[in-house]
Amino acid sequence: MTRFAEQLSRAAEGAAQTRPKSLMMIWLQGGASQLETFDPHPGTKYGGETRGITTSIPNVQIADTLPATAEQLHHATLLRSIVSQEGDHERATYHLKTGWRPDPTLVHPAIGSVVCYQSANNLEIPRHISIVPGEWPARGGYLGPSFDAFQIGDVAAPIPNLTPRVSEESLTQRLDVLLGTLEDEFQRGRLANLNRQRTLHQTATENAVRMMSSDQLTAFDVQQESASTVDKFGDNAFGRGCLAGIRLLSAGVRCVEVELGGWDTHINNHELQSSKARVLDAALAATLSELHARDMLNDTIVFCGGEFGRTPQINPAGGRDHWPHGFSAVLAGGNFRRGYVHGATAANPESDIINRKGNATVDPQKITENIVPVPDLHATLLRALGIDHEFEMQTPVGRPLRWSDGQVVTDLLQS
Repeated sequence: MTRFAEQLSRAAEGAAQTRPKSLMMIWLQGGASQLETFDPHPGTKYGGETRGITTSIPNVQIADTLPATAEQLHHATLLRSIVSQEGDHERATYHLKTGWRPDPTLVHPAIGSVVCYQSANNLEIPRHISIVPGEWPARGGYLGPSFDAFQIGDVAAPIPNLTPRVSEESLTQRLDVLLGTLEDEFQRGRLANLNRQRTLHQTATENAVRMMSSDQLTAFDVQQESASTVDKFGDNAFGRGCLAGIRLLSAGVRCVEVELGGWDTHINNHELQSSKARVLDAALAATLSELHARDMLNDTIVFCGGEFGRTPQINPAGGRDHWPHGFSAVLAGGNFRRGYVHGATAANPESDIINRKGNATVDPQKITENIVPVPDLHATLLRALGIDHEFEMQTPVGRPLRWSDGQVVTDLLQS
């Protein structure tokens, strides 16, 4: 066994003794505008058409397209000062999901993969799930493909290929022949001491067969909820995904990622962002209220945000472009402070530092207060999840690496 494999095994054994909290990632792919969601500046030069609405946090407003969320905001921390070093969708998504900038020598695990790695796997269904994923779902990186998120579409449709088309006896015979043939071929020309019981192919097949007959599959079925509960989340794939996410976390799944795409509004920003915000509003508000009602909020960390924000400046096409220099997210659950706002962005940043392309020449310190760099956000999320962000792995390339190289932002957490 290699040193890396031994380290994986030892750490997994230790993780089984301390169950970390679960993680729900509500992912806004494309770059939701902070000005049209969680950090509006109505009536200012760059505020656009969005108006503010009062929230359950005194003296705090969010966009008027989020009225239901405004009523539930006392359950959460509103973070308005995230700063990223990446302004490209793919690179920025990688940065936010892993806490690291892309590295050509190593693929880092998404935070959900770290959560799953740090906990024992006692499930018959996947412990890391991505619902209605986009182009860049969560990956296991150097932890291996077994920590990739299991991807499914709208939970209104059944998961495909779960019902065998032959008898149980025939299925067993076919699997024996299939696995035997494939594993024999896989072994040819390889080391004689290769442990065939640990090949990814065999493990994946065994997991799939176990899942096919599992009672835990009912967690995907949102129709087992009351009609009023289903309606509260919204009659759309995203809303159903958030409700399914709560059910899956309740069943023991460690991380669920639910994606709402379409936020990349280089044209017609106000109309498009407002349309997306209305879909988000119902599902996010219902997620916070249901987790609280089901007594799950103390054991579930919620992150709602995307890879970057949008520029203060509105471009000639009525759009806002990429802006990694000060954007927002909602954090809730565990020991995240409740009813707290961290950071602020300037309502009227000086024109000489506005840059529609989001280039790194902009100094975030001039336009954003109490900035939280992406690595620090990740370190804080890991702390809230009960995971040591300074835990050091010996990676497959022989390089020791911590889960995060950021610093915990203690102001975001209850003491």
